Amino acid sequence: MTDTLKIITYNIHKGFNAGNQRFMLGRMRELLEAECADIVFLQEIHGETRRYKRKRAEFPDIPQFEYLADTLWPHYAYGKNAIYRKGHHGNAILSKYPFRYWENISVSTNPYASRSILHGVIDIPGKAQPLHTLCVHMGLREATRRRQLDVLIQRIEDHVPHEEPMLIAGDFNDWRSNAEHHFEEDLDVRELFVELTGRHARTFPAWFPLLPMDRIYYRGVEPAECACLSSGPWRNLSDHAALTGTYRIP
Repeated sequence: MTDTLKIITYNIHKGFNAGNQRFMLGRMRELLEAECADIVFLQEIHGETRRYKRKRAEFPDIPQFEYLADTLWPHYAYGKNAIYRKGHHGNAILSKYPFRYWENISVSTNPYASRSILHGVIDIPGKAQPLHTLCVHMGLREATRRRQLDVLIQRIEDHVPHEEPMLIAGDFNDWRSNAEHHFEEDLDVRELFVELTGRHARTFPAWFPLLPMDRIYYRGVEPAECACLSSGPWRNLSDHAALTGTYRIP
């Protein structure tokens, strides 16, 4: 039986560092594995690309989510949200526990800034209710995010029973914290860092975090710990810092 659950959310910037000069996916895998999380939410991850393989010997021959999953997370789901001539990228959820099902929901408003919500339902050992996981990557413009947030709220209201636990994590691009009111009023969810520290974690840019872009929301679980991975080796990887959260499962 599993009584605690550790998660990570991370925008990996397609495996490159902030300036796009160095490919860091191998180091990202090492650090992610060291955290020993049960579930990992990833954004901006390649499902397929033919752009870099000839130029970079270290670029994996398999999808990036499979490369990161390796042997630690045997179960994974991927939803493409940006499709181009030489491949596609999107969101992924890696899990130690099996998916009951998963679905990718498009929230794109135009073909040049595609976004989606990846909704996975995971069976946790020893628990009668499944865990709903929603991996999110919202748009840069406030009006766009407002429409995408409406889709997310409707998805949860239609497909997530209130008695079943839920985690929503990812890159919200919401530095003004406008999502908070809708989440608390419409969904009865809370943000992990606000609950435990009193404010959102600053995650962007990773080398000197100023903006609270990434979030972990929850319902039906009990928050225990949180951390922003923005120092040491983490600050030289993606342009975003990673967030971790630990929960007790009732």
